[in-house]
Amino acid sequence: MKYLHTMIRVYDLDAALHFFCDLLGMVETRRRDSERGRFTLVFLATAEGEPEIELTHNWDEQDTYSVGRNFGHLAYEVDDIYATCSRLQDAGVTILRPPRDGRMAFIRSPDQISVELLQRGDALPLVEPWASMPSTGEW
Repeated sequence: MKYLHTMIRVYDLDAALHFFCDLLGMVETRRRDSERGRFTLVFLATAEGEPEIELTHNWDEQDTYSVGRNFGHLAYEVDDIYATCSRLQDAGVTILRPPRDGRMAFIRSPDQISVELLQRGDALPLVEPWASMPSTGEW
């Protein structure tokens, strides 16, 4: 068995692509528009040959999708959890669960999909403002 991808439905495809590509650094690997089905599928990966996420955009969707923690989360390993969180925060992303432990943080996509960021290797030494920053909302 081989893991292929995780699909998430997105209401605003441009906002989702900005979040996943521009802010998180993923790349679009392929795209399929279905005029008959009235949807667009966009596949994203962190690198060639890596597992993908599939963004499904239904053209005629009138309302944003409901939010539920039952989906769980996407998880990505990063080289520097503090630098990544600082860059995302500077871009307007709320750090819901700050990397207080030097290892793990949570954010959400524009469609409220939880994204876990994990420090590659060992946890980094604790530093402020992250070490004492409280969590916000849910993730």
